[in-house]
Amino acid sequence: MKAADIHHVFVVGAGTMGQQIALQCAMHGCDVNLYDLAPDALQTARTRIEGYAAQLAGRQRLTEAASRQALSRIRYTTQPEAAATADLLSESVPEDPELKGRVFAQFNAICTPRTIFTTDTSTLLPSMFAAATGRPAQFAAFHFHTYVWDSNLVDVMPHPGTGPEVVQLLSDFARRIGQVPLVLKKESAGYVVNAILGAINEAAFRLVRDGVASVEDVDRAVMIVMKMATGPFASLDVVGLDTVWHIMQSKASLSGDPEQQAAADRFKAQYIDKGRLGVKSGHGFYTYPDPAYARPGFLTGEAVLPAP
Repeated sequence: MKAADIHHVFVVGAGTMGQQIALQCAMHGCDVNLYDLAPDALQTARTRIEGYAAQLAGRQRLTEAASRQALSRIRYTTQPEAAATADLLSESVPEDPELKGRVFAQFNAICTPRTIFTTDTSTLLPSMFAAATGRPAQFAAFHFHTYVWDSNLVDVMPHPGTGPEVVQLLSDFARRIGQVPLVLKKESAGYVVNAILGAINEAAFRLVRDGVASVEDVDRAVMIVMKMATGPFASLDVVGLDTVWHIMQSKASLSGDPEQQAAADRFKAQYIDKGRLGVKSGHGFYTYPDPAYARPGFLTGEAVLPAP
């Protein structure tokens, strides 16, 4: 199979990254099925994808006609059998290796032997569930960054059993859908960017937890000195605090570290249990759709901040 032969992409998981991957592939001519168990999740995904397309058209990144064509290529489904004709499957379910293994085993029984399987995991290693795919030679991490059309880098991370032709195929497909492939030489949790950002995020959490600085001051400092559009806390709001918690919980479970588990539990109680999931829920570290960091005067400390 060549990159040009990938016509049908099946995306498993209609969360933030699944939505963006689906739209990016559709914008570059692929027919896409976006699959989720929950009809409500698919309806939310449809609304957000239509919103993304409208924003891109407003920024003149897409014409109105191209936007309509991309949206018409996406089908929303709760039927796993729709994967039977997929050329490439992209998995974006929560960061739980057992769950990912079950998902891949399910679709291995549905997809044709030629279908390439990929995972968009942010922190796990593909070797953790490669065997469960039933096709380890045709499986690798293919990891996108939000927002996909702006942060257009894809990490291609093979596990030891990935076929070299699959690595080349995924690299070529990344370029076909407007992404820059970064092929890792070996497995490494967090790839390149996430490993760097993870260290920054850990420091940011520690500074706030220890009372050294506020969420706003940490973000302001990073935005000014590192010339970033958003700071670490604003960026996590975009990712989704439920995703952040899943990552924290996965790390705690794998390490067995009681301090990591306590931190994950605190985060869940403070944010997840209160429905504060970030942009998707309208409230996370900031309040949306008018977050403080986007207001005039934020960088100088002169913006009026809302009550937490």
